[in-house]
Parts: sequence; structure tokens; C-alpha cells
Amino acid sequence: MTGYLYQCELALLELAQRSWDDITAEVRMEVLDDIEFLHNETKDPVELLQSKHRGDAGQLSETGKDFWRSVASWIDALKTLGRLSAGAMPMLRLVSTQVAAEGTFLHQLRPGSGRSVDDALAGMEKVAKAQEPETTAKDRKKFTDLTLAQRYRLVAAIEINDGSPLMSDLDSNLARTLGIRPGQHAHAILNEIKGWWYGMAVELLDRKNRERPSVTAQELQCRLDEITDRFAGKNLPITESLRRLTNAEIDAYKDGLVVAQMQWIGLKDRTIATHLRDYHYARAQRSEWLRTFKITEEGLGDYERLLWDEWDHVFTRHTDDIEDDTPALERKAIGKRVLDDIMDKVADKPARPGSATEGWIGRGTMHSLAGRPQTAEPEDSIGWHPDFPELRRSHNERWAQ
Repeated sequence: MTGYLYQCELALLELAQRSWDDITAEVRMEVLDDIEFLHNETKDPVELLQSKHRGDAGQLSETGKDFWRSVASWIDALKTLGRLSAGAMPMLRLVSTQVAAEGTFLHQLRPGSGRSVDDALAGMEKVAKAQEPETTAKDRKKFTDLTLAQRYRLVAAIEINDGSPLMSDLDSNLARTLGIRPGQHAHAILNEIKGWWYGMAVELLDRKNRERPSVTAQELQCRLDEITDRFAGKNLPITESLRRLTNAEIDAYKDGLVVAQMQWIGLKDRTIATHLRDYHYARAQRSEWLRTFKITEEGLGDYERLLWDEWDHVFTRHTDDIEDDTPALERKAIGKRVLDDIMDKVADKPARPGSATEGWIGRGTMHSLAGRPQTAEPEDSIGWHPDFPELRRSHNERWAQ
């Protein structure tokens, strides 16, 4: 279990290290190897990484499973990529908490002045052709079955990173790499980053429903900024300036669900235009935050769930006494009270906890939730009229025809 957790946390540490030099660095797990880093444009792997955690300090064995199973895994991956004989070769890294002893081919594959591909290849071939141990016979045969040119190409791409930090040391390494300085909130910030990361790791490792193929260094940095800014009380930047919408801008929304929701409770055109202004500029501001990596999709999702919860309390309170024979006019009036009350409640809800915001951000985001397309999950939908679920279905069916 520690080995699996180590793989997840090592992927985070490696991504954090790359973020200083390449904010577009992209990581995925358990596709071709334990951990993979991808080329930003082609999405081809530029590095395949095997992680090996051993709690007991000791030497990395030339004949052991940690190394030869890694070699077999790389050969399979290179066959899949079509790179055994030609094409851009990814780096093949073995990250181990154990140490490669001097004089071994493992030590000769470490980075630095002592690296020797020719000597390492000779040593690997000697071990690979031996009768023992039986536990790695199949893996070693994969290596000996390669042509000499393929073996050289493979060995030249291997890098051994031995003596890597143990699981117990990763937190301090991660904090330093992320620039989290010791202080009052350092532990909480690191825990939130790791909590976010384990959620990402679950999505990366979900083979049946792999909706997220990778995570970028930009996403990690954005999440770190979100968390540290929240503890510092730093506000999200407001770059949009409100003005009245033109008739053309208003007309662009006239057939949308967001307008229909307001028409169902009897709002007049002037009032609808005022609400559309909040909706229009809140959408633009949220898009700008996402585009400039001021907030993550997950952070925005947290904000929307907070607003949904506020709506749920208001809507339930106002509609609890409605009966089947409640008149239509009274239902509209209740819907107006729902809208007015929720607009007041969310005006002070910031998109990032601990900061301040403009009232139109919360109001406009509520309208965005009310205007979600028909593909949205029914239980996540919101509205103002007490009968909005039925009205919404009719609206969707009408526009689907």
C-alpha cells in the first residue's frame, strides 16, 4: 500500500518540480507506466517513470525484480509507442529509495560524470543471459530478445535515480518545492494541496471512467494560488466593468432558459434586463478567471455547490406551504420572493472563501445555474417558480423539436 501511495505522491512532487521550468508540464499515471510526463503539443510521453519504494535502506539489486520488471515494462511501452528502433525516445527513469552500489551497471546509469552507457549495457547483458534468478527470467528474456541496436537504444534512455526520499520525507520536499514557507498555515495549505491531488489521482487511475487523461503543472499552480490566497484573504481580480446591455445583447438571450426562468414568475422586460446584465458579466468574469488560471474548474465547482445550497434553503422555505390548489398568481409571487431572497443572500458570497467580491458575481452565477442546458443533472438544477422542473421540461422539449 505504501508503494501505491508513494507513486501518487511522487507524481505530485515531480510535477511540482517541473512547474518551475515548464508550466505546461503534464502528468498521467498507469497508462504506459507508473508515471508519465507528456509533450505539451503532441501528448506523446517524454518520460516514463517507475517508482520503487522500499522502507528498509539497502542496495538496489542488479538481479532484482525492481529493475528487471521496470525494463520489461519499458520494452512493452516502447513497442506500443513504436519507438524501439526509431523515433523520439522518451527518458526511462527508475526512481528508487534504495542505493545503487559503485561498480554496478545501475550506478553507471545514474546521471552525472560517472555515467557510461557502454559499460552498463555490457553489465546488463551479462546479468540478463545468466540462468538465475528464475524470478526475473521472463523479464530478462524480453531484453535479450531485442536486437543489439535496440538494447543500446533502450539502455541509453535509462536513468537511475537512487537514494530518493522515503515516503516519510516527501511532505517536506513537496513543501519546499511548492514554496510553502513554515508558518501558521503551512501545514493546512500542504494538506489541502494533497487532498486536491488525491482527488486528481483517483480520476487519473479510474480506468473504466477515465474522464481526466492528465494533470498539468498549470493546474497545480492555480490550485496552490487558490489555497494560499484564501488563507491570505486575497481577492480574485475583477476585470469586467458593468454597463447596460445593448438591445442586441439582450436579444441574444431571449430564447434561453435563463430568461424563461424569469418570465415564468412574471418579471417585466426592464427587470429581466437588469438580471441579464449580472448574468452576462459574471459569465465573462468566470471565463477570464479560468482562462488566466486564477481559479480552477474544481474551485469554481465548489463555489457553485455553495450557491446551490443557499438556493435550496431559500426555495424549500418559500415553497413548503404550496398545495395543489395554490393559485397560479400566488405561485408566481412565491417565485419572485425566491428570486429576490436568493439574490440578496448570494451577493456577499465570494468565489473564494475568505475574500470579498462584487455582488453581481454571485447573482450572475445563480442565473447561470438556472440557465444550465437540458443535459444538466435534474437534481442539480435550480429555478424560481415553484413548478420550474415541469416548466423546464416543457421548455426543453419545445426547443428540441
